[in-house]
Amino acid sequence: GQGVDEPLSATGFRQADAAGLFLSNVKFTHVFSSDLLRAKQTAAAILGKNKFCRDLEIKYDVRLRERKYGVAEGRPLADLKAMAKDAGEQCPSFTPSGGETLDEVRKRARDFFEFLCQLAVELEQKEYSKPGAPGRSSGTSGEHFVFPWTNHCSEAELSSDGSASSTILDANILVVSHGAYMRNWIGYFVSDLSCTLPTNLTKCQLSSVSPNTGVSHFIIKLENRNLLKPEITCVCLNQDSHL
Repeated sequence: GQGVDEPLSATGFRQADAAGLFLSNVKFTHVFSSDLLRAKQTAAAILGKNKFCRDLEIKYDVRLRERKYGVAEGRPLADLKAMAKDAGEQCPSFTPSGGETLDEVRKRARDFFEFLCQLAVELEQKEYSKPGAPGRSSGTSGEHFVFPWTNHCSEAELSSDGSASSTILDANILVVSHGAYMRNWIGYFVSDLSCTLPTNLTKCQLSSVSPNTGVSHFIIKLENRNLLKPEITCVCLNQDSHL
């Protein structure tokens, strides 16, 4: 939950360092993190291992906090499951007294995602308002980013961009959040925005909570700066090879 703001454990720090090494060749343009301590420490560890952007400012956003679990905060998962069973509900959709509903979590995720889309559009507008700026179709604008998980993706999943290891992007944004929150965000991508998923992804994998420091990669296209119809491709989901 979000009410007990515990730091990472020793294992958590090792996982964060491993994620940092895994992402060390990825040049990020922005980093956002939940303002909860464990997420802050994870984001700092990832940037600390990065070859290009160690000094990049981490911006903390309350919209990225873990789901609020009310009376179940800080208690074992078994307690939450017992509460759900007593209420005659399934655990993932159960809302303890004082907690957030799944719809409320999804609203936070939607608000933050729309903020990111607006940020990307504003970046592009600034870039192309410069005198002599090349057109997007020329392929000379933007940065080239090296992603470490191309071996985990099929050619079909990368074909819209040619290669995940050489993609021209206006922004490459690292977001550090929490398991239940991210599962809701991904659900929003799939159900509301018709996200294209990897062909080998199972329903079980789609609904599972990411392991600690699991990496998910999404390519977002905003054709003609249209914020209402983002085209979303999931390159990988809950990637954990670094662990």
